[in-house]
Amino acid sequence: MSVKQFFRRNREAMKTRTAKAGTYSFIAIVLAFAILIAVNVAAGLLPDSATQYDISAAQLYSVTSSTKAVASSLNSDVTIYWITQSGKEDSVIEKLLNVYESLSDHITVTKMNPDVYPTFAAQYTDDTVANNSLIVECGSRYRYIAYSDIYEQDTTSYYTTGSVAYSFDGESEITTAIDYVVSEDLPQMYLLTGHGEADLSDSFSKMLAKQNIETVTFSLLNVDEIPEDADGIVINSPTSDISTEEADMLKDYIADGGHVLILSGPQDADTQLDNLHSVAAEYGMNVQDGIVIEGSRDNYAFQVPYALLPTLSEDSEITSEIASNNSYIIVPIAQGMTLSSSSSATVTGLLTTTDESYSKLAGFALTTYEKEDGDVDGPFAVAASAEVSATGGRLVYIASDSVMNDTYVAYSSGANSDFVMNSVSWMIGETQSISIASKSLDYSYLTISSSQANLIKVCLIAVMPLIFLVCGIDTVVRRRKKA
Repeated sequence: MSVKQFFRRNREAMKTRTAKAGTYSFIAIVLAFAILIAVNVAAGLLPDSATQYDISAAQLYSVTSSTKAVASSLNSDVTIYWITQSGKEDSVIEKLLNVYESLSDHITVTKMNPDVYPTFAAQYTDDTVANNSLIVECGSRYRYIAYSDIYEQDTTSYYTTGSVAYSFDGESEITTAIDYVVSEDLPQMYLLTGHGEADLSDSFSKMLAKQNIETVTFSLLNVDEIPEDADGIVINSPTSDISTEEADMLKDYIADGGHVLILSGPQDADTQLDNLHSVAAEYGMNVQDGIVIEGSRDNYAFQVPYALLPTLSEDSEITSEIASNNSYIIVPIAQGMTLSSSSSATVTGLLTTTDESYSKLAGFALTTYEKEDGDVDGPFAVAASAEVSATGGRLVYIASDSVMNDTYVAYSSGANSDFVMNSVSWMIGETQSISIASKSLDYSYLTISSSQANLIKVCLIAVMPLIFLVCGIDTVVRRRKKA
């Protein structure tokens, strides 16, 4: 066959229906590939927030409304230095930092390889900087975030459960750092000393730090008046009473628009806190003697009737959100308060016990949980707030020393710390609250009432087996009829 005949035959073959269909298919495939490439290129130009969906169980790459509010309000440029070696980047931190960059044009993430810049981190901290640590900077202000602060280990329950709880706290650390470096004036919380007050628990201290609230210790014994820069005063678990002069200073401070948070529970038989209690009584909170025992099984935890599960007020901004989430606040070893009207302040019971509760006047010397002659009938408030309408002065009294104990914070799945920090935020008033909980990498405690536990038992032990039994009998009967 000549070359001329070969080309003529091919031209004729291309005119057939099969050839035309093949040509159209080829063109369609090429167009599909072109569209696919164009879509991928366009998607590559979009931010990660628009192309990635967080399907992690703990929502590790998602941010809260608090973070979005902080990012959207930025007017200054913030740089997040990511101290990481090449090839050893933490993928969770990387994705989270991408989200922060997408939230604001004022946020820039810069990788700093310690192998290339070995002395860079030394400008900001004297600590040994672990890989994947962060430094947040704005102008002359900065904050160093250690890798161990991003991935937290909680050993509180190790000796009881034999396990260590792990959580991811990256969002809280980064957002708090951003808010810190762009803020000129930070709230000052004064911690009263001189009466055997306990140190703040680790949970309490960390929560204050996350709110960017600075703490200062002081005594009322060597000052003529409470410092003007005090945004609030915390009196944490005193073991001896304040003087009448100190009580008068606190009353005047609140009346003039000051803010006070008191955490004080039952004392031993030899200790009376009459002057401290008089501050609460000034604003309608009358502290009763003894330890509150809850008679309603649905309102105490761990089978011990002094570990109270009180009812949360839905009328206070301190507790309303916690109540709407059906969370339980655990109040262990508490005194009861009866509330009365105040001519100068609005008094609100934040946490209250049931009508079946009573106060054991024997206190720590009690020998039975049963009600005895002389015990005082409830209900009681075990936490209350008061607001002076004329000046905006605010007082929160929590009648337990152990609410912010690290163990009870863990058992309440953070509800206890949320309650106390909501109280602090409410007291300070004008300060924006940054409340971002860490994200558990294993599990959270589930606190349920006795009636809920009994319902679950009935369903698992009786109802579900009965359903399976009925279904099995029905299947056997129908098969026999068919046979």
